[in-house]
Amino acid sequence: MGLAIIQTLLYALGIYKFIVIGAIIFSWLYAFNVVNNSNQFVAMLGSFFYKATEPVLRPIRRFIPDLGGIDISPIVLFVIIYFVEQIIVNVLAPAIV
Repeated sequence: MGLAIIQTLLYALGIYKFIVIGAIIFSWLYAFNVVNNSNQFVAMLGSFFYKATEPVLRPIRRFIPDLGGIDISPIVLFVIIYFVEQIIVNVLAPAIV
């Protein structure tokens, strides 16, 4: 049972990484006017990405210095997610199994 919880956690972290990647790509497309800003689906997608990633990225942005328009907070988030995954795999999984 414990192993199923660990695998589900790792799976959820993997899905969240794809959501962050989607938010990054969407922000680039939106910034360069590749997508239609007045399209309802585009607005809904942007709202989803914002609501899914901003609560996690906002605290990271507070600690990172301003780099002149370059946002590296998703990179820091990927490092944190990798760190959490390694703790789950190397510390929690052997303790449960």
